[in-house]
Amino acid sequence: MGFRSSTSETAAMSLGEHLAELRMRLIRSIIAVALGAAMILAFYDPVLRFLTRPYRDLCGNRPDFNCDGSLFALGPLDGLTARMKIAGYGGLVIALPIVLWQIWRFVVPALSRKEKKYTIPFIASSVILFVGGCALAYWTLSRALEFLISWSGTEVNQAFQITKYVSLVILMVLAFGVGFLTPLLIVFLQLVGVLTPRTLLKQWRIAIVSIFFVAAVITPSGDPITLLALGLPLSVLYFVAILVGFLATRKRARNSE
Repeated sequence: MGFRSSTSETAAMSLGEHLAELRMRLIRSIIAVALGAAMILAFYDPVLRFLTRPYRDLCGNRPDFNCDGSLFALGPLDGLTARMKIAGYGGLVIALPIVLWQIWRFVVPALSRKEKKYTIPFIASSVILFVGGCALAYWTLSRALEFLISWSGTEVNQAFQITKYVSLVILMVLAFGVGFLTPLLIVFLQLVGVLTPRTLLKQWRIAIVSIFFVAAVITPSGDPITLLALGLPLSVLYFVAILVGFLATRKRARNSE
């Protein structure tokens, strides 16, 4: 995949091979996402029940909220739109390991032999952190809904539109999942020398404020419970990423010596 610069013709051929491999990796990733989406569509009803369980449980535990856990389609396209959204994003989550592997296989020829050894740890950590963030978002959903509904007033009946509810769930899951990948970026920047553990420790106050500011921006519900549920773990993971980067850079320095 690397570029050869002996002649312009060879370089052009290398560029063509480079683009051909990029296309192949994209096609494989798209096929993996499509298969995952097909799997979600095949089990759509159980998946929808799983996504609406926090809302239904909340309605059962709080009769004063005037809701029964039902979702409503207010237009002929609402049901189809919700189904396609769940299938698309669910397929991406299912295909995430394959997508990450394809990205890594495209990038790996440009890396050194020492950098290639981080393949499995980075991919495994990415999947674990992303899934962990999604799980935390699902666990937080009922608390966020309880906070939001409580501001409606006791005389207001709750009737959630299916597309808006699904959009809220998807945005929360993506916000938490992508947010939990931030420590990997911090570790990577330390490994390539862009940041140092000492610099990150000196700027920890600014980093914590930035984490909570970003968490407040990306959380779709905007409630303080979701903000804390995302901001506190990311703050802890920030220091964990510094520790991992410190150990990795120190080990690499010892090996160099």
